[in-house]
Amino acid sequence: MIDLPIIRANATVLIAGATASGKSSLALRIAEHHGGIIVNADASQVFDCWRVITARPSVMDEERVPHLLYGHLPYDAPYSAGHWLREVTPLLEGPDRLIIVGGTGLNFTALTNGLADIPPVPHQIREDGNARSLDELIAQTDPATLARIDTKNRVRVQRAWEVQRATGRPLHDWQDNTGPPLLPLDETVPIVVDVPKPTLDNRISQRFDIMIKDGALEEVAKMQPFYDPSLPAFKAIGVPDLMDHLTAGTPLDLACQSAVTATRQFAKRQRTWMRSKMRDWHWVTP
Repeated sequence: MIDLPIIRANATVLIAGATASGKSSLALRIAEHHGGIIVNADASQVFDCWRVITARPSVMDEERVPHLLYGHLPYDAPYSAGHWLREVTPLLEGPDRLIIVGGTGLNFTALTNGLADIPPVPHQIREDGNARSLDELIAQTDPATLARIDTKNRVRVQRAWEVQRATGRPLHDWQDNTGPPLLPLDETVPIVVDVPKPTLDNRISQRFDIMIKDGALEEVAKMQPFYDPSLPAFKAIGVPDLMDHLTAGTPLDLACQSAVTATRQFAKRQRTWMRSKMRDWHWVTP
């Protein structure tokens, strides 16, 4: 059992947590007990090509409670916190309680703290960024911006580099001039699901075994002809490792172990980020 905070009438519920922490199960439980629609806030579960490899809710779960913003985009669609915020905005105006769940912390901070109105980055600059190493990107990015982001996360570093190159202003400057939030935190029930590291590491390993049995490799194989590591869809955890098995002949057991290691490292970054950015949320442990 989880000792939950009071779920206030009509209040939007936010559920964050590391991968494999049990967020989706908690969202389903709250929706069935208190009413509401479950809305995805995970950056990889928006793509229609992935269900198993991203642990998207099952068809059975989607039949029990309405789910929105899951599997609704093609593999080659661009996607960012800005895209997500534009999609979730009209949902907040509806009559139903929203239960927003996911592991992409930037989506939650964009919702509750506001998001800078940064112009789109030209394709040529993005291609230039794709061709550079992480060390190059770091060396050419404003130090004040780097101090705010996870410099081991290439996506975050490249985004900062692209904004600086495209606009002539560092990302932190745009962030410091952000408008008001779409949904202030005190108007929500914000929950972080916190699982102890040993338990989480074990769950990650077990879950990936289940993914393989449920068809994750076959799911990735279907997308092999379209594989482009620069696209957001193919950055989903586990996809590059299984692609290495399919394209480079990496033994499956080694590819799976690599995917598990990458997932654990990702979960560690998620937990560190949430401890820093979500201290005022309700932290619950299953």
